[in-house]
Amino acid sequence: MNDFKPVGNNWKVVGDVYYDINKAESGKTGSGSGIVANAPSDKNKDHLFTKMEHGDIDLELEFMMDKGSNSGIYLQGRYEIQLFDSWGTATPTSSDCGAIYQRWDESRPEGRKGYEGHPPAQNVSKAPGLWQHYRIVFQAPRFNASGEKIANARFVKVIHNGVTIHENVEVTGPTRSAAFTDEKPTGPLMIQGDHGPVAIRNIKYKSYGVEPVTLTNLQLKAYEGKIKSLAELNSLTPVKELNIDVLDHQGSGTRDNFGGLITGTIRVPQSGEYLFNLSLDWIPADNRPENPNGFGSFRIGDKPLIELNGTSGTGSAMVTLQAGEHPITLSYFKNYGYWYARSNNITLAVEGPGIAYTSLNAPLRVVEPVSAITIEASQEPTMVRSFINHKGKKRTHVLSVGEPTNLNYTLDLSTGELLHVWRGEFVEATPMWHGRGETQLAVPRGSVLELSGKPSLATLTNQTTAWPDSSTSYTYVGYDIDKASRRPVFKYTLGTASIKESFEPQDGGRKLSHSFQVTPGQEKEIWCRVAEGSTITKLPNGLYAINDKEFLVELPAKAKPVIRNTSQNTKELLLPVTAENKAGSITYSIVW
Repeated sequence: MNDFKPVGNNWKVVGDVYYDINKAESGKTGSGSGIVANAPSDKNKDHLFTKMEHGDIDLELEFMMDKGSNSGIYLQGRYEIQLFDSWGTATPTSSDCGAIYQRWDESRPEGRKGYEGHPPAQNVSKAPGLWQHYRIVFQAPRFNASGEKIANARFVKVIHNGVTIHENVEVTGPTRSAAFTDEKPTGPLMIQGDHGPVAIRNIKYKSYGVEPVTLTNLQLKAYEGKIKSLAELNSLTPVKELNIDVLDHQGSGTRDNFGGLITGTIRVPQSGEYLFNLSLDWIPADNRPENPNGFGSFRIGDKPLIELNGTSGTGSAMVTLQAGEHPITLSYFKNYGYWYARSNNITLAVEGPGIAYTSLNAPLRVVEPVSAITIEASQEPTMVRSFINHKGKKRTHVLSVGEPTNLNYTLDLSTGELLHVWRGEFVEATPMWHGRGETQLAVPRGSVLELSGKPSLATLTNQTTAWPDSSTSYTYVGYDIDKASRRPVFKYTLGTASIKESFEPQDGGRKLSHSFQVTPGQEKEIWCRVAEGSTITKLPNGLYAINDKEFLVELPAKAKPVIRNTSQNTKELLLPVTAENKAGSITYSIVW
């Protein structure tokens, strides 16, 4: 607690927290460190303040809510992002989790005292007792030399569990229950402590000043022709030399077969370590080194910093710089155009002490505006076939299913693998349906829980047999649409066993039930792999917490699961498929 101001006994540093998903104010904590937990009482209900005072800030933290609990993160102790148990709330308001809380004025008429609250774009809150994540990018109010406010505070971006819920929202003054009613250039971070139990961990931040990195005195030497190496630029005669204001190849009208040498001066406001990133968009990630489409080089002074050798168009490097001015050199070339990497954009970005990640001297480009093409599941279960990304790999034979309750999932039909589930809106289809649909990807629009992507069922010799990464005996048969629910029922065989697999939201969309009906055939030891994670822990309420309380699994009351270690140093939760009258069944629920 050394980084916080003295506080009452309601805040404790602990090593573990348990909040019951079904019962409020029954939480328990375990000894250790790494988590600060709040248990307010009538005598002890202090707010938690940092000693650090911030202006512009990029803040990340994880939080866990008790059932029905309420708290808040106050930027500068003045502007609140709500912490609330909003699990399952269909239509969030400015009081729900993720909201920018309302301002308050007692002089206004009844029913209008609260104003300027901003609900989250969608509710992606997890269940009580699970860890959730915030990233908050905040811009402090601006003041002139006389101390007069000249610009309001602004939430540049708020991301909740991976989903952007606010973007560029202006706040005209402190929100309700702020620690300070005035506005200042800086203030402490405050976590509300008088409303209900909450736990916080992994607080990380970048605090920014207002003086930027600048790039000036830019000069371009432009070359034309098929160039094989950057060294050739030294022996070629430029077709044009000119002063430029932005990082852009402006030497000729050709889109291919060009090179450039840009020099200039970079000024950094303070000494320290700086991260630079260079991107040449015409060099794709799959560029062939034996036939390079281009190279790039970025130097500060005489020191080579980033060298792009043709295998990738993006590179990064850290460098220690003294405050002041430094000469820079940027050289590059391009030989031909890939149809899927048409852009000739050059991006040089920097981040450093007091400096947010910024693209330097980026040109303002006119692009064709494209509205997002979205698929909704507002009335009934909705299905879409597409490609989809899973753990960095493109899956090509998948079906995504969206539910009106905002529970969605994706199944790989070619392998029978459940890839991920997510809470929130269904999918965006712009990468599939706009233009040529170059990536063919459907993109989930909610908070995604990515699963391991292995077969759900397998035949094992015994319960110690390693779970297969894929199943050679799997054969996809198709799926039926249940006439009553309009949900798909997937059919496949596993050797001589016949399987029917289905999903159904439960408890108003708070849980996703996953069921299998199995006709064993000759296979005698069929098992269901319910979950895999770094940790699997049985909680006092009988549920199983997966991946350090990332999500929960609910099993039938009489289930006898097996929890075992894997060769990858993870744990697996398995259930045997018990056949009665030549048929077996398994049902469990994913809760998050």
